Amino acid sequence: MKKPEFHILVCNSYRVAGDAKGFCNKNGAANFVPYIMEECNDRGIDAAVSSTACLNVCSQGPVMVIQPNNFWYGAITEERIDEILDALEEGNAVDEYLIAD
Repeated sequence: MKKPEFHILVCNSYRVAGDAKGFCNKNGAANFVPYIMEECNDRGIDAAVSSTACLNVCSQGPVMVIQPNNFWYGAITEERIDEILDALEEGNAVDEYLIAD
């Protein structure tokens, strides 16, 4: 298997029992995974997209992380995802949405 250039993680608030109960999930994170996959395919971005357990930054959610860049984005929406992926195509971050350096 060829390793993708990027791994995009979307917090979906899964807890130990497997239930998605947290802030990110309640604010649409489950819908972001297929949206990001489709947008990456349309843009030719080589990325694996995964839903995750709680990333422990609920106050900043919904949260998306792009590796290997280690870009942590908060309060994501479809509009922000579009901006973030536009910047990623250019090798940049969208600084105003970053929640960690």
